[in-house]
Parts: sequence; C-alpha cells; structure tokens
Amino acid sequence: MTHFFQFEQDFVDSLRCIPMQVRMKLDTCGVKLKLAHWHQFTQQERQALVEMPATTAPESQAYQQYLQNLVTNYTGKPASELAIDPNPAWMDATTIPENVQTKAQEFDVSLTLEEWQALTPAQRFALIKLSRPSHENRNFLPALKEFKLI
Repeated sequence: MTHFFQFEQDFVDSLRCIPMQVRMKLDTCGVKLKLAHWHQFTQQERQALVEMPATTAPESQAYQQYLQNLVTNYTGKPASELAIDPNPAWMDATTIPENVQTKAQEFDVSLTLEEWQALTPAQRFALIKLSRPSHENRNFLPALKEFKLI
C-alpha cells in the first residue's frame, strides 16, 4: 500500500524528494540514501522503491539489495550502510522521544503519551525525522496538524 502524508503533497507526484515511507524503509534496511542518488533514479525506479515492501526481514533484505544495485548502477559504488536499530523509537509507543517533545513545544504543543500511542508507527517515524536538528523541519507543524495533535 502506498501512503503519502498530506504534508508531502507538494512533491509526491514527481517524487523529487524522498517520501517518508521510503525513509522508513531505508532505516529498516540500513541504507543511507542521499538525495543525489534519488535524483539519478528514473521515475519508475523511485516508484518501485515506494511500492516495494520492507516490513519483514526477507523483504527488508530484498529492498536493500534492490536499492544498492540501483545506487551501484548509477554511481559505481553502493550507498553507505547504517546500523539497523532492532528497537526503533517509532515502534515504541511508550516513550515520546525528547527531540519530538522539544520540537512540539516550539509550537506550544505538549504531546501526551496517549496521543503518542494513538499514532501509527509511520506517523511516529515522521515526527521523529521532522524533529531532528539536522533536518529541514518546515513540515513538523503541518504534520502535527495532519495527525490531529493540534
């Protein structure tokens, strides 16, 4: 199933940016994909990365192999690999990451544990990614609104 967030609507038709669902798969399969790599892929290759599943270990391995083959095909070398967190924060509904709470407070929002638990793993993943200091987080507020947290 392909699901894009509303805050991604300005780029999902062209897939000029890496959508959250692909970013989540990248973290799941341990690949650091650069936007420069993404831009080299064809529209069909990007769409395949959106549609390919990566939830089970075999799917994640197949996703990683497909992705690394693409990157190697275009650049001559595979993308960097990342350690795969066996217990990623977006799967933990019992703890709101500090960076998410801090970013929410910038908008005078205090997330409750009940609200955090009501989010899907993909929504929690998005808030975690959008709250990182190294990320352009102009979509954090739209995500809060979309997820009905304000």
